[in-house]
Amino acid sequence: MRVIKWAVILAFISCTCGCAGMNATDQRILSGGAIGSAAGLGAAAIIGAPLIVGAAAGAAAGVVGGAVIDQVHR
Repeated sequence: MRVIKWAVILAFISCTCGCAGMNATDQRILSGGAIGSAAGLGAAAIIGAPLIVGAAAGAAAGVVGGAVIDQVHR
């Protein structure tokens, strides 16, 4: 249990610090990928599809969506 606690803390710190120097384009693409991945995972869980396929498809769609949004907001 102690190892899991430290792994979660380390993962949280890495995720928080790793996004500090990103520009607006990087932030939009990363946000789109994360949101798309979560949405795809949820949709796959609801319809009974393989979770990894749903997460991957959602992440791909989210990255494309983030890039499109970035081009619109320039």
